[in-house]
Amino acid sequence: MMTFRRVASYVGAEPFRPFRINMTSGKSYEIRHPEMIAVGRTTVHVFTALADEESDGKDRQHELSILLIESIEPLDAAVTQ
Repeated sequence: MMTFRRVASYVGAEPFRPFRINMTSGKSYEIRHPEMIAVGRTTVHVFTALADEESDGKDRQHELSILLIESIEPLDAAVTQ
């Protein structure tokens, strides 16, 4: 089971290492900077850009239940073939 402390340990790591949140629904969210995520006791807020151009200023916020997080893995641990 995922906990607040475990998620917060990834966000507050020094130095920060990008990671992926995998949800039980099959969706995943890549966190490439600590400002992309806000961790609460029961929920996590992930901020993603809607457009490729940062100047567009279009952001989306996703509210995730910590109970529905299946796993967290460092992005550099992903196997590429």
